[in-house]
Amino acid sequence: MAIFLTGATGFIGSAVLRQLRAQGREVVALVRNADQIPAIESTGARAVLGTLTDREVISHLALESDGVIHLAAHDSDAAAVDDAFVSAVFSGLEGSDKPYVHTGGAWVFGSGASITESTPFDPPAITAWRLPIEARVRSAEGIKTTIIAPGIVFGQGRGIPSVIQDAPRGSGVAPALALVGSGEQHWTTVFVDDLAELYLLAFDLADAGSYYIGASGQNPTVRELGEAAASAAGLDGRVTPSSVEETRARLGAPFADALMLDQQATGSAARIDLGWEPNGPSLVDELRAGTYLG
Repeated sequence: MAIFLTGATGFIGSAVLRQLRAQGREVVALVRNADQIPAIESTGARAVLGTLTDREVISHLALESDGVIHLAAHDSDAAAVDDAFVSAVFSGLEGSDKPYVHTGGAWVFGSGASITESTPFDPPAITAWRLPIEARVRSAEGIKTTIIAPGIVFGQGRGIPSVIQDAPRGSGVAPALALVGSGEQHWTTVFVDDLAELYLLAFDLADAGSYYIGASGQNPTVRELGEAAASAAGLDGRVTPSSVEETRARLGAPFADALMLDQQATGSAARIDLGWEPNGPSLVDELRAGTYLG
C-alpha cells in the first residue's frame, strides 16, 4: 500500500514527495495533466490522472492507501473543490483510523504578536472559506486527521516571497524597492524542506483532530525582507513604504490584505509534540543571497 498525495508537483508537495521517496515510502500522486506524469514517475512514485473533484477516483485511492496527505490547491471555487475532495477522501477512509493530513494556512489567525494553535481565528477574506472545512476535518471520526497551517513558505526562489524581490524599483538617482505596505508588519515564515518534514511527522505521529502551525519561529519584518532583497538587487538596501491603496493596486486587494497582516508565531507545539526541528536558512538570508532574483 502507498501514501496518497495530492499537489505532488507543487512547491510544497514536491518537497513532501522527495522526502517520502527518500525514506523509501510508496506514493501514489494525483495529477491533473498528463504532462506532469513523467516528473512524478521519475521519483519512483506512481501517478494517477484525475482532479480533486473526481469522487470515485479519490475515494478508491484513499481506500487503497495507507493514508492521505492533501496539498493540492485550486485556482477557482477553492471552497467547493476542497469540500468535495474532503467528502471523497472521507468516504474512502471512514472507520479506518488511517491518517489524513490536510493543508490550511496561518493567515486564518489574522494579525497577532504571539500566534498559537489556540489563538482565535480572524481570517482575511482570502482565507475565510477554510474554516468550515477545517472544522469538519478536525471533528471527523474514524480517521486520524491533522491540519497543518503553514506560515509563508520559502525556498528555491519560489513561493510568496517573490513579491518582495519583484516589487517596483522606482527611478531617479537612488531607486528604492517598494515594500508590501508600510513594511512594519511581520511575516511568520518556514523553509519548504522543514515544512515537508513536518508533514511526514504529522502523518506518522499526530493524534486525531490535531492542528499544528508550520512556522520556524523566524518572524522578520517586511522592511527587513525588502532591505535584503534590495541589497541583492544592487540598490544598497534602499526601500520605500507603500500605502494600503498602492499595495492593493499592485497585488489585488484580497492577497494584499493578507500580506499586510502582522503575524508572529513560533511553531513550538509541533516541536514539543512531534519532535520537529526546523533548521533551514532564514528568508532574510535567502533574499540577501539573491535566491529570488529572476
